[in-house]
Amino acid sequence: MRLRPIAVALAACTALSACAVLAACTASSADPAEGAKKPAVVQPGAPGQTSRVLPADQAPEADGGDYTEADVRFMQGMIEHHAQALRMTALVPGRGTNGDLPLLARRIEISQKDEIGLMRRWLRARLKEVPSVDSAGHGHHGGGLMPGMLTEEQFAELDRATGAEFDRLFCTYMIQHHTGALRMVERLFADKGGVEPEVYQLASHIDSDQRIEIDRMRKILADPASR
Repeated sequence: MRLRPIAVALAACTALSACAVLAACTASSADPAEGAKKPAVVQPGAPGQTSRVLPADQAPEADGGDYTEADVRFMQGMIEHHAQALRMTALVPGRGTNGDLPLLARRIEISQKDEIGLMRRWLRARLKEVPSVDSAGHGHHGGGLMPGMLTEEQFAELDRATGAEFDRLFCTYMIQHHTGALRMVERLFADKGGVEPEVYQLASHIDSDQRIEIDRMRKILADPASR
């Protein structure tokens, strides 16, 4: 009777050993190439477009943090672009006659200040150059005028305007400015950027927000007396 527990233990050990051998055999019989295969990658599409699945051999290589130089250029350039929009919205109080315009300018100001903060933090975290907002807003990031940016002559014209003429110029020039930002988003995706989730989300938000604001400004231009 005393030998029965020992016999049970030996049987259990034998069963465990058999399981281990079986598992090892199963693993060794699997195709080694299966473990080496890279999974397919889902690449987000540009705003308004569907995502697509890329084969492993076509997936973009990560650049030390899943961002690209196109992402860096986009973030730096958009800080400059947003800074000029803030120069424009700062002119609105007390200038025009349309009651909807101050509310729209405030919406633009709040969203673009928040986005500038996000872009500056993103660049700092990756040890990239961060444009100074105080000296930005003149549109010459990278040596040329960025899409949609006002020239200093256009900005001076807006600064001199008052009343209904200010409303008209502000909407006209901000539509020009916003359309340029949409082109910058398109260029980001055309340059294979925007794969990193944070960059993709920001670019998508800019695209959708500014399309809504363009639509509102077109309605103001169509009915200048609306309040």
